[in-house]
Amino acid sequence: MIEKYDHLIEQSDLISRDLSWLSFNYRVLDQSMKTGRSLFDKLKFVAITASNADEFFMIRVGSLYNYLDYGKDRVDYSGLRAVPFKRKLLHDYKGFAATQNDVFINQLKPEFSKNNFEILSYDKLQKREKERVSNYFEKMVFPMLTPMVFDSYHSFPILMNNILVFGVVTKTEDKKEKKKMSFIQIPQNLPRFYEMERKEKVIFVPIEEVVREHIDEVFKNVQISSKTLFRVTRNGDFTLEESEDMDTNFIEEMKKKLKTRKTGRVVRLEVESSYDKWLLRQLKNRYEIDDDNIIQIPEGGLMDYTGLWQIVKNDEFKEQMVSLPKPVPPISMSEYEDQNMFKILKDRDILLHHPYNSIDPLLDLLDQAADDPNVLSIKLTIYRLAKNSRIVTALLNAAENGKHVSVLFEVKARFDEENNMKEAQRLQRAGCFVIYGVGMLKTHTKLLLIVRREGEKVRRFVHMSSGNYNEDTARLYTDIGLMSSNEAYANDVQEFFNVITGHSVPDQYENLITAPREMRNKLIELINKEEENAKNGLPSGIVIKINSLQDSDTIMALYAASRAGVNIKLIVRGICCIRPGREGLSENITVKSIVGDYLEHSRIYYFHNNGNPLVYSGSADMMVRSFDSRLESLFMINDTLLKQQAINILSFNLKDNVNSYEMNEDGSFTPINREDEKPFNIHKEFYRVKREGVLAAKLFD
Repeated sequence: MIEKYDHLIEQSDLISRDLSWLSFNYRVLDQSMKTGRSLFDKLKFVAITASNADEFFMIRVGSLYNYLDYGKDRVDYSGLRAVPFKRKLLHDYKGFAATQNDVFINQLKPEFSKNNFEILSYDKLQKREKERVSNYFEKMVFPMLTPMVFDSYHSFPILMNNILVFGVVTKTEDKKEKKKMSFIQIPQNLPRFYEMERKEKVIFVPIEEVVREHIDEVFKNVQISSKTLFRVTRNGDFTLEESEDMDTNFIEEMKKKLKTRKTGRVVRLEVESSYDKWLLRQLKNRYEIDDDNIIQIPEGGLMDYTGLWQIVKNDEFKEQMVSLPKPVPPISMSEYEDQNMFKILKDRDILLHHPYNSIDPLLDLLDQAADDPNVLSIKLTIYRLAKNSRIVTALLNAAENGKHVSVLFEVKARFDEENNMKEAQRLQRAGCFVIYGVGMLKTHTKLLLIVRREGEKVRRFVHMSSGNYNEDTARLYTDIGLMSSNEAYANDVQEFFNVITGHSVPDQYENLITAPREMRNKLIELINKEEENAKNGLPSGIVIKINSLQDSDTIMALYAASRAGVNIKLIVRGICCIRPGREGLSENITVKSIVGDYLEHSRIYYFHNNGNPLVYSGSADMMVRSFDSRLESLFMINDTLLKQQAINILSFNLKDNVNSYEMNEDGSFTPINREDEKPFNIHKEFYRVKREGVLAAKLFD
């Protein structure tokens, strides 16, 4: 049956979004097999693939089940309808899970001892170590455990999302119920591993092995038939209902919806391979799932690899983790320059390229704005915040100093909702004007506007970015931020804030392309212009670097441009639904993906424009959600030096042959390994960028 599905998929001109995501997670897993990485770095990537998969099942598979459970059908980009697509997707995910377990068991585990640690079950411990584990169980774990029985007198308990659970089958003397099943959820506030030292080694005992060994103490004087470890993942996809009174009802509505993540329908059940068949049969019936949804964890594997972060971040192994290089000054700033950001920005625009350039100039600008008596107002959009955020501290300080502070907090930022609500309420209590999103649109744009009095006039300072206002991710994500006091930028950004916070209908922006108003059409216009140039024998070319490419209208425009002879180079980190290199459709389209030490998060759009390039950056990917259901912005880069910086970034991305994968027509990716070339690793080369090289950068002859 799967072969039949594969044949149908091959005929489609589009790649399935969800199957493309699975291919991306394989590329992340591939990092854990790369020579030259430390064992702890490899374990980190296994942990990332696990958290990626958890979110994928909660959101994407959950969304699919919203169709299946309510009898609605849909046709995926693959050409498959909902039921066959579910079978294909879950079949392929099982292949990924098998590879993930194989990497952990057969490639990484044998290296543990050489790196001075072990993950051991109870029976592999020494006598004194067993005593310590038993003491830990008695003192810490046992008081937290709550057995929950299911029988004719007790309803089936709600088992929480993504938490380790033991299903315990016990024998009874009741003729009607010869077996009973009970459940013990392992509290998520317990460490994933109990840690001990054995000479020079650190011993990690999985919490489930601690509980498994002592489970008889929870079920005293009861005959236990089996104890099976499992984990359920629930549908976490939901849609907010529009509220007439957003300010008073919105937060409560969010809180209610968040609770559904804990009790939504089960979309995946991970279970150890030595499971009790009777128990599993009961769970499948209860959760209305079939074998497609069951992921078996083989002996030697680990259920929930996100727990590996405890090992990766252990203080004992700090020296073995790759240390991040020190950021270098932006091309347009000197390391020894007076750091008065207002003075610098009145002189010139600055392009920050994170993490190679520090986020400090932006933080300094905000700190200086908060303290400067001439600053009148600060407006900012927030999507995801760092822990102990300097951004929030600066905004609180600004409010205390009498500035007008307006913050658009996107409380629908997935999995950051609770933190964002808490921080938003802090700012509100300090006197900031806080907007909790704009209707059903998710505010994903990244904009800052500072208004400063200078004599009889005011001057406005802006920051526009592809990345979040988040100091933590700025050290790990590649992003672009443009800082300027240019009036044209300031007019556009102020107009956009008026649209966001009021009922303004904007005139034409000079330097911004915004969604949901015009972005899809504007990008298609720019693509069509390259197509027209190619047809007229003029120079043409498109280079786009984004996180995801999924919108079918823009893909069709790219196909048309390719057929006209436009050379199209796409750099897409994650989901990519375009099919490159297909005869008669996309021979002139190439796609590469870069996955490595940093998460590629920047978006850059380059259109050759007959030798007078148009270059944009900003928050938006080419996704349906970006164009239709989010507030997004792309900003044109006008300054010659800054435009060349963006072109150089694209050029380096195209040259990379260390972190790169080339997309094949069938949607698979092949690692780029040009042994005859000198290695070019952008995650190192960007620390060495010089002005001369930037000015000489070009993408097309």
